[in-house]
Amino acid sequence: MVGSEAKTAVDWLVSVAPDPDACRWEWERNPHGVALLPAGRRWDVLILPGELGHPTLDVLTRLVDRPGPVLADFGDARTGFFVPAGTAARWLGTGVRGAGRGTWIVVPYPGRVTAAGVRWLVVPDGRGTLTDPAVLELAMHEAAGRMVRAPRPPADLSPEGPGNGD
Repeated sequence: MVGSEAKTAVDWLVSVAPDPDACRWEWERNPHGVALLPAGRRWDVLILPGELGHPTLDVLTRLVDRPGPVLADFGDARTGFFVPAGTAARWLGTGVRGAGRGTWIVVPYPGRVTAAGVRWLVVPDGRGTLTDPAVLELAMHEAAGRMVRAPRPPADLSPEGPGNGD
C-alpha cells in the first residue's frame, strides 16, 4: 500500500473515533499497530467463521470490482466484512456475528504488518467503499454450496462388519 493510500484509509477509519486526532496519534505510535474503533457510525462488521469467510471473499471478489474492507484474525478463525451501518442490527444468519452500534473492533493500521494477530485481507480504500449486504449474502450462499466435505466411507453392512463379528 502506497503512503498516500494508507493515509487516506487511516483518515477514513479514524473519522469514526470520538477524537480522531488523538486516535491517529496513538495508533501511529502503538507498538502493536492496532486501534479500537467504534462500529455503527460509518460501518458495521459482519463476522463469519474463517472456514466460510475465506471462500466467501473468493466468491465476492469475482462478483464485484472491489469489496469493502475485510479483516481476518489470528489463525484465520474469523473473517470480518465491513458493511453499511445498521446492517448488523437487521442481519439474521446462523453463525454470523454482527458488530454494530455500541460495539468496538480491533483494527490494524492499514499497510502495516502487526503482531496483534489481526490483518487486512482487503484494505479500506479511504473512499468509504463497503460491501453490499445483499451481495455478501449471495456470496456466502455460493461459498457454502461449494464447500465440499470429504466423503464418508460407506457403512459396512456385511455380517462381519464393525460390531457384528465380535
